[in-house]
Amino acid sequence: MEFSPPARPRRKPSLTPMIDVVFLLLVFFMLASRFGAEQVIPLPLASAGGKYSGPPRLITVLPDRLLLNGLPVPDLAAALQPMMQTPQDMLILRGREGATLQQITAVTDLLHSAGFTRFVLVE
Repeated sequence: MEFSPPARPRRKPSLTPMIDVVFLLLVFFMLASRFGAEQVIPLPLASAGGKYSGPPRLITVLPDRLLLNGLPVPDLAAALQPMMQTPQDMLILRGREGATLQQITAVTDLLHSAGFTRFVLVE
């Protein structure tokens, strides 16, 4: 007479690894998401076209200074006033030699605060 071994009690699966994975996914998605509102600067590129009139108004943004038509200016808003017929006249912005996007954004903020409203970004 042969006896079979006693049946082992069935072991319940552990939920701890699954809870760990869910927690890690939760942390990942919380860190990867953005909670702040995005700020958008309406800055068209030169390829969009547009009419240009008046004297040249090329603002070159360098890492350490600003140039207006190739000449350094201490006060950009004051130097632009004689060249502008209306505040809606187009200004051309160009970043050069390591200028960052933050510097171009700072220049647009400066010009907005001076009352200028139309900018075009060129390479």
